[in-house]
Amino acid sequence: MSALPPKRRSRPSLAKPLRRAVALPVWADLGLRLGAAFALVFIVVLVHWIDREGLKDTHDGAISFLDVVYFTMISITTTGFGDIAPVSDKSRLIEAVIVTPIRFAVIFIFVGTAYNFIIKRSWETWRMKRIQERLADHIVVLGYGVSGSEAVQELIARGTQASCIVVVDPSSARLRRAEQVGCNVLEGDATRDETLAAVRVGLARSILISAGRDDTTILIVLTARHLAPGVPITAVVRADDNELLARQAGADNVINPVRFTGLLLAGSAEGQHIAEYMSDLASVGGRVQLVERPVKPEEVGLPLERIGTGKGVRIYRGGRAIGFWEPEAHVLEAGDVIVEVAASCEQEASA
Repeated sequence: MSALPPKRRSRPSLAKPLRRAVALPVWADLGLRLGAAFALVFIVVLVHWIDREGLKDTHDGAISFLDVVYFTMISITTTGFGDIAPVSDKSRLIEAVIVTPIRFAVIFIFVGTAYNFIIKRSWETWRMKRIQERLADHIVVLGYGVSGSEAVQELIARGTQASCIVVVDPSSARLRRAEQVGCNVLEGDATRDETLAAVRVGLARSILISAGRDDTTILIVLTARHLAPGVPITAVVRADDNELLARQAGADNVINPVRFTGLLLAGSAEGQHIAEYMSDLASVGGRVQLVERPVKPEEVGLPLERIGTGKGVRIYRGGRAIGFWEPEAHVLEAGDVIVEVAASCEQEASA
């Protein structure tokens, strides 16, 4: 049996602020803006150099290339010292028709850049901080490996808004993938109290844990259960002897992908369609899906087989699982939780 590592003491937070993907990376945006500004400045330099005969230098009377560059910069920035000025009608027309619009374009580019990288970024940081402070009824995914990313994709396919999902992972590369699908992300160590407190796990709808290592997963479960005593926790472990440890640490549901794969293999040996149907049940993309819901007031007193939304297969009553064949399933009670097999949304729409 894997040894459970000791609970680590809280240290100053290593987690970065909550963030969400932007349409264009910062450096790409900055590069495009500066490239456009320099291209416009180069055009003005070229125009001034071609029309240098229409310029007058009150200092030495000659217009060199350096004078052209100098005049372009003071002209673009509207400084205007007056030592170099257009004197011919052609040069003044060029300044009015060509250079002035370019001047405005360059100013707008720099003003827009200042807005985007100072005002807008500050606003976005403040907005994400407000979102972080007001997180509630969200789903926290701790670990964005294979299992975590598949879980997020399935949640989104089932109708959960990506903005209602918070992904915590120490890998910036994994978090970039989570940002691309629209999730809020936090880079940090999920075994730390301060990291989980930053994503307000105590107010979450559900916590999904898949850290890649069983010992890390169990430690995260301990931390999450300590901070969120009433929130459902689902954890992924890969060793059979760690399933009990995960439940003792506070996980409500423990999933063993190795065992589940074995069940699918064994099912396919008994019948070629069993594994397919089990996969169909697990995914929203299939023809049928498993649905868990509370009993409706109008269903109280009815047998489980009489519900109209699907085929009832199990009732949870007072923490006890009741199968559809058991006598207690003949009368639904207030507070029951029903697990049913229902048609997927796509099948209902095509019916």
